[in-house]
Amino acid sequence: MCTKAKQIRRVLGIFAITGLMLAFAWPALAADPEPVLVLDIHPDPGVASSPRYLTGVGGTLFFVADDGTVGDELWKTQGITTTLVKDIASGPDPLVPHNLTEFNGRLYFTANDGSGTDEEVWVSDGTITGTVLLKDINPTSYSNPSHYTASGGSLFFQASDGVHGYELWKTDGTPDGTVLLKDINPGGGSSSPSILTDVSGVLYFTAIDGTHGEELWKSDGTPEGTVLVKDINPGFADESSIRRLFGFGTTLFFRANDGITGDELWISDGSTNGTVLVKDINPVLNSSTPDYLEAFNGEVYFSADDGVSGVELWRSNGTEIGTVRVMDIFSGTGSSIPSNMTTSGGVLYFSALLPATGRELWMSNGSEAGTEMVKDINSGMGQSTPLWLTDINGTIFFRANDGIYGVELWKSSGTGQSTVMVKDINLGATGSFPDELALVQNTLFFSADDGIHGRELWGLYLDGQPPQPILLYLPVVER
Repeated sequence: MCTKAKQIRRVLGIFAITGLMLAFAWPALAADPEPVLVLDIHPDPGVASSPRYLTGVGGTLFFVADDGTVGDELWKTQGITTTLVKDIASGPDPLVPHNLTEFNGRLYFTANDGSGTDEEVWVSDGTITGTVLLKDINPTSYSNPSHYTASGGSLFFQASDGVHGYELWKTDGTPDGTVLLKDINPGGGSSSPSILTDVSGVLYFTAIDGTHGEELWKSDGTPEGTVLVKDINPGFADESSIRRLFGFGTTLFFRANDGITGDELWISDGSTNGTVLVKDINPVLNSSTPDYLEAFNGEVYFSADDGVSGVELWRSNGTEIGTVRVMDIFSGTGSSIPSNMTTSGGVLYFSALLPATGRELWMSNGSEAGTEMVKDINSGMGQSTPLWLTDINGTIFFRANDGIYGVELWKSSGTGQSTVMVKDINLGATGSFPDELALVQNTLFFSADDGIHGRELWGLYLDGQPPQPILLYLPVVER
């Protein structure tokens, strides 16, 4: 080989080695990680296992899926190994575990093993032997436990033992420690405790005691400490229509109707005198109907209708004077209906509606000037309808429809340039419809349909290593 040819090959080799070194030395140059199919649980082509109830416990994701053989059962994954935890109800039965909830490092859920115990409380440590019925609360039928909520060292829930109706129960994770806390509606009637919410170790909930109608209650985990907070709309037949319980520090924010001002914003410190209307936001049409409460910048943000500007973005510090509209996004009497509020990287993200853009991604720093659309993802009259907004270290991940690729996984750091589709999982315009986004350790799990495997479990490994570089160096051969 001539000297000139050798020199050219040496130069090419040097460039190849330099590129290889840069790929290892500067991982930022590598492409961002992309979502991958974790496992095709139901192996038949195009048939879905339909993963749902995605719930993280430590570094493990638990979920329910159907592999086509054992029916809907409890599964787990850490992103690499994905396995069936236990065939709780043997055979391809229609009995589906649900209400998956983490408490003290274990998974609690409602299940029916088909043996006659019907729906009861189960617990799992992720092993076959450690996945067991916690207690048969109603031996003659089903207790139908629901509304699992951890507070003050106990897991609270609603259940019926067949004697007292649906009442408030609690567990410490042992059969003996799984007990009826209080028969709020004495006898066979049900108090039907609902909207269980922890606020700094105090459990708040709604209940019907047979005297006051459905009102606000609280519990410290003892029978004597389980009490009516306040009869907001006095009388048995009159209920205060409590909704949207939201803990902010030691204060409970919620929506209630006292029979006079309509559905408005209330707060409670747990005392009768400290449970008060914050502000009659809509004195004209009676109800402002606060919704989508979210903590941001030391205040609570929410959507509300003042009867003048439509349903818009509001904020409150818990006082009347400190409860104000942030911005009339849809100017005039129209409603932008802010929803799906999520705090990320010192910014409040939400979706909002405008006639010219449809429902798109918005952000706010708490001021009117700092409230703006992030990006018109589905440009023009279409709408991307962002859902499942999930904060991961200052970046939000969500699903959206850009009108080209269908509903896919997107992310944003608050600028138009950073708001991009993560991957077109279902190639073309069909969309994979990512659902139930759940962050476990440093992996974002979700269910999606790529058009080939059906709806299955997917994962985005956020700290994934860049792809192995292709060795381009051609050794010089002396001739």
